[in-house]
Amino acid sequence: MKTTSTFSILFWLNSARMKNEKALIYARITVNGIRAVISLKRKITISEWDPVKNRARGTKQEARLLNRYLDQVYSSLFESYQELRMENKLITAQAVKARYLGEDQQHQSLLTLVEYHNTQMTETLRWGTLKNYFTTQRYIKEFIESQFKTSDIYLHQLSYKFIIDFERFLRKYVPKTHHKPMGNNTVMKHIERLRKIISLGHRIEWIDKVPFIQYKAKYDKVERGFLTKLELQRIEDWEFKTDRLQVVKDLFVFSCYTGLSYIDMMMLTELNLVRGMDGEYWINTIRQKTSTTVKIPVLEKAAKLLFKYKKHPRALEKGTLFPVISNQKMNTYLKEIAGICEIEKNMTFHMARHTFATTVTLTNGVPIETVSKLLGHSKITTTQIYAKIIERKVGDDMKKLSDYFAEEEKKNGDKETGS
Repeated sequence: MKTTSTFSILFWLNSARMKNEKALIYARITVNGIRAVISLKRKITISEWDPVKNRARGTKQEARLLNRYLDQVYSSLFESYQELRMENKLITAQAVKARYLGEDQQHQSLLTLVEYHNTQMTETLRWGTLKNYFTTQRYIKEFIESQFKTSDIYLHQLSYKFIIDFERFLRKYVPKTHHKPMGNNTVMKHIERLRKIISLGHRIEWIDKVPFIQYKAKYDKVERGFLTKLELQRIEDWEFKTDRLQVVKDLFVFSCYTGLSYIDMMMLTELNLVRGMDGEYWINTIRQKTSTTVKIPVLEKAAKLLFKYKKHPRALEKGTLFPVISNQKMNTYLKEIAGICEIEKNMTFHMARHTFATTVTLTNGVPIETVSKLLGHSKITTTQIYAKIIERKVGDDMKKLSDYFAEEEKKNGDKETGS
């Protein structure tokens, strides 16, 4: 691409807007006869300005400081012009001005990109996911302030070192509240969100290269907690004296036999209930997390709870099938239920979904493809995590059986030798 043949910089006073004999100083950029103007936010008494040299008159310190500043502005503007030439970009007065002010794509900042991503994703991401991006945004901001002693950085400053330094910052982060320090997988989630944001910047051409090419996220394998058949039965059989615990128990059990997540179950209405070809009730809903349609036949144990809370005040208020309880309260009450039922597991509402996948379906021979559809998974590989848990359980059970046979054989051998 051809670059421009004429380029000039001129400092001038806007005497038309003079006040108290002082006028603002402007820089005028001219490229091929087309101008762009920048206010330098500096004033000078008109009599102290040299219109020939376009500088302050005299040798006083105030004049010397102003002239030094104007020289710096001149150098920066010329450097912006040279950068555009070296990049083979179309050079205009506005392009030089934008580069100097840091307003062109070359000088877009990281936090501007984060803000752009979060604003654009408002229509696409669910609130539960979006709020996690807001948390990541806060950590990025704190990291920049801590590491660079500034409020933001340019995208072209991003590097592999930035990523590993951000990871180290997250691992050492000392929470200001009662929350526990971040675990490895939480750190990796923040890094993955940053990766997605920067990838967006690359797609919209705000950044030339993605510094994540050499970076590989390393997640720790986490066991999916679930209730065994006996543990689930113990909770089902227990009648709680307090209404709050009984309600939470019923909601939990309903989820164990439908696989619905907390938010999906809280949003159920009678409109989500349909009669299937078998004449029985089915739940027809859309998963909030993935926008996937799921159709779940209602098992008998879940069917008994379908209309139990139809007239409950909190259900009537929201027009939902079940009384609405916050996820935080639900998990707090479930820990109380676990203690009463002598279940030594960290019970959360999401454990019900895991229990449905393992104890209720896969363990009883339901094909993994069917379970995947019932859970609303977009990829069967997500469901295979549960299958691995079952395989491990089968392995553990067979090990116990093998140990039992070995012990029996040892006993028989001892009898034969008379020992």
